[in-house]
Amino acid sequence: MKNIVILILFVSFMTSCDSFLDSDNYVKKDTSNFPETSQDALDALTGVYTVLPSVNVNQCTFLVSELLSDDRLGGGTLVDRSWGAIDQLKKVNDDMFPDFWKKMYQGIFRANMLLETLDVVKTWENPELKDQIAAEARFLRAYFYFDLCRMFGTVPLVLTTEAVNNPRAEAKDLYAQIAEDLKYAIQTLPDKKYEPKDSQLGHATKWAAESLLARVYLFYTGYYNQDALPLPDGGSVNKQEVIDWLDDCINNSGHGLVSNFGNLWPYANSATAPDYKFVVDNNLSWVGDDQNNETIFAIKYSAMGNHSTSIYYSNQPVLYFSIREQPDYENIFPFGQGWGAGTVSTSLIEDWEASEPNDFRRAASILDVNNPNENIKSYTWGANMQIQETGYWQKKYIAINAHQGQSDGTTACVNYSCILYGRTPDFQIDNTQDQVIIRYADVLLMMAELKKDVSYLNRVRERAGLAPLTAYTDQALQNERRWELAFEGVRYYDLLRWGIAAEAIEKQNGVKVKNNGVDDVMNMGNIVLRIRETGGFMPIPKTQIDLSAGVLEQTPGWGNEALY
Repeated sequence: MKNIVILILFVSFMTSCDSFLDSDNYVKKDTSNFPETSQDALDALTGVYTVLPSVNVNQCTFLVSELLSDDRLGGGTLVDRSWGAIDQLKKVNDDMFPDFWKKMYQGIFRANMLLETLDVVKTWENPELKDQIAAEARFLRAYFYFDLCRMFGTVPLVLTTEAVNNPRAEAKDLYAQIAEDLKYAIQTLPDKKYEPKDSQLGHATKWAAESLLARVYLFYTGYYNQDALPLPDGGSVNKQEVIDWLDDCINNSGHGLVSNFGNLWPYANSATAPDYKFVVDNNLSWVGDDQNNETIFAIKYSAMGNHSTSIYYSNQPVLYFSIREQPDYENIFPFGQGWGAGTVSTSLIEDWEASEPNDFRRAASILDVNNPNENIKSYTWGANMQIQETGYWQKKYIAINAHQGQSDGTTACVNYSCILYGRTPDFQIDNTQDQVIIRYADVLLMMAELKKDVSYLNRVRERAGLAPLTAYTDQALQNERRWELAFEGVRYYDLLRWGIAAEAIEKQNGVKVKNNGVDDVMNMGNIVLRIRETGGFMPIPKTQIDLSAGVLEQTPGWGNEALY
């Protein structure tokens, strides 16, 4: 699958970058001649999916939420000022997230267009296909709106392709639409889990919709202190409905936990494994992206990326989260080159060791450059002006190298994709790892939280080799989510919905770091005040406020006081 690139065939959904919400259409195909066939409709659906990996990596929710969390620092160099600013809920300019805004509304526009034109299709080879396409489009629309809401708090709600200039909608109206779209997807999508060779692998399923709705429910009810998710018709989605859907996913989806936590991550791939001591010592073997039964929904990447037209076919967050330029990457094998964002805070390691000193997941998730079990030959501090360096890097989404024999009898250190998928070595576009959005362990932990049932917690702990807990507590649940899901883009939103973001992130103050190789400590400023002022949300791009002629209002707390 990594050598199959999904083409953006639905060219009529390409939109201008100059108009409000970017919904203008300047290409030849339009709704008078597209879609005409069921294949056209499938191509249009592909056009909606292609938005998922296309956001500028500096603005995507995965990178932004990781830098905002208490477990990561900004990292990079002094040139990468936006990462340090995000880490402290500050800004380097008034227009920090324009591409994210445009791409999310581009996806929403494409979904709206598809939903409006499905009735234009003259023939459906499969009568159920029309409903499935509509359900997937609504799943994606809900996904885009949820990302917008978690980034900015509230945004304009646009459900048609008509050019509009809407103000921010209220949170209850946005989440009502998200809930309705996901409920439709649950009720409409087939009870099917796509297998590795299935052409629809990577598409949303009923199980993905059930899981995402649970995540939406927990965030909305937690952050906004509500008992249920509203629906547009005045009804609601209550806790028991969400529990029932998660129960369906847990028991009927065919998904399950991978036997060993370490087998989830690419450092255990077959090309790297024989030469990586940690993998050999723990008898690990990567399950792969397409074969991962734990993945419920993921953004898929390809080995077909290039610098001219398709850089986002490769997993760019992996590049950004990888170790900054070392003199010789053989010295830190198997970890590869990147830009050094998101160094790991020592407060995470200290909390984890104090809570679960024997948790295998810690070593499986975090690289300690001083740990002899990692077999690091040498590590250069301050390489290429790296800042906020702690000696700890996450291991889940990081470039992974392998040894490749050369024609002259030597070996080269190259990304594993070059061996497994035949890529030509180029560290900036070699990373093909899926970005897993929801996995089965998260579903178990969401169920534990909703039911306050320790048995679901213990299923996750058992895989980690930990003793079962005798009773459920909120603190035990919060810890387990922190350990199990570290570095997967969920921690910051968990902190917000639990109402503990300020106290958690404040612990970064005083963390020992090296800046360009020189000892220093973290100074987060008054992060408690920043979270209180902003609600934990980011600023809307000023270009969009200007385009709206002031109809859009800025997120509170993002005036000049927020400058980094």
